[in-house]
Amino acid sequence: MHSPSSWLRGYIPDLPTPFDSIHEIDLTSFRQLCERQIAAGATALVVGELTGEDSTLSPAEHSALVRTAVQAASGRAAVIAGAGSNSTSQAIELTKQAEADGADAVLSVVPYYNKPTQSGICAHFYAIADSTALPIVLHDVPSRTVRDLSDDSITQLAESPQFIGLRDATGDITRPLRLRSLLRPEFRLLSGDDTTAPAFLVHGGDGCVSMTSNVAPDLCQQMYRSCRQGERQVARNLAVQLGLLTAALSREPTPAPLKYVLSLLGLMSPRVRLPLVELPNDAKSDIAAAVESLFKECGFYPVVGPTPSLQPSASTL
Repeated sequence: MHSPSSWLRGYIPDLPTPFDSIHEIDLTSFRQLCERQIAAGATALVVGELTGEDSTLSPAEHSALVRTAVQAASGRAAVIAGAGSNSTSQAIELTKQAEADGADAVLSVVPYYNKPTQSGICAHFYAIADSTALPIVLHDVPSRTVRDLSDDSITQLAESPQFIGLRDATGDITRPLRLRSLLRPEFRLLSGDDTTAPAFLVHGGDGCVSMTSNVAPDLCQQMYRSCRQGERQVARNLAVQLGLLTAALSREPTPAPLKYVLSLLGLMSPRVRLPLVELPNDAKSDIAAAVESLFKECGFYPVVGPTPSLQPSASTL
C-alpha cells in the first residue's frame, strides 16, 4: 500500500461480522461486505473491531476475518485490523497475528476496565509499537473504556511516525482545531462518532471510522467529498440524511440494529453473539419503518444484488 496518509481518510467502514445459522462466521457474506465498500470508494476497511463484535471472536476467527479482507481488497483498499485489548500482552499477540495475516495497519484501543493512568496508556501503546512494524491507529472511546486519551498523550505518541492517526469517538468536534497545529501534517484525525462526524470534518478532521457507512457507503463518501470541496449546502443536506440514518441505527446497542438493516438489504444475517441479542420485534418494526421513511424522503432506494448499495436520485443533492 501507499503511504498511510493516502488511504487513512474519508469514510472508513467499521465492518460487522456476519454469523450463520450455527453462529459461525459467514466469510462469504463478509467478503461481500468488503467488496461493496471498495466499490463505493472506501480507501480502507476496519475489521474485527467494535462493530465487528471483537470481544466475542476467538483468535482464529479474528485471523480468518483479516485474511479474508486482505484477499478481498487485493491492494485496492487498506485493511486495518482491530487489535486492542486491556491486556498489553494480548494486544501484542493480536497485533503480531494481524501483521502475519497481511493487515496494513492495526487499530488499538485505550485499555478498558483497568483504568490506567496516562503514563500507563502511553507505555501500553509503546510496547505494542515495539512488537510490530505495522502502523498503528489509536482509538479513543471513553464511553466504553472509562479512560480517555488526553491531548498531551496524543501529541506525545504522534511524535513516533509509527502512530499514524486517531479514531476519536469522544464526540468533541473541536478536537481537530486543538490538535492540528500540534501534530505532524501526515497524522490523521478521524471521527469515531457518526453523529458528530460531519462537524468534525468541517473543523479539520480527515474522515470517519463509521458504522453508518455500512448501510449507505455512497452517501457517506459523498459527504466527505462535499466537505473537502467546500460544497456547504450539499454537505448540510447530506449531514441531515446521515444523521437520521445514524439515529435509527442507534436505537439499540450496536451492532444489532445495523445487522438487522443489512439483513433487510439481503447482505447478511441479523444474528449477534451473546451477551448481545437480536432486536425485539417492536424495535425491528420501528427501525425498519424509520429507515424506509428515510429512503423515501431522501430519494434513496436499496439496490440488492452482488454489491447492494443506496443509490441517490437526481433530486437528492
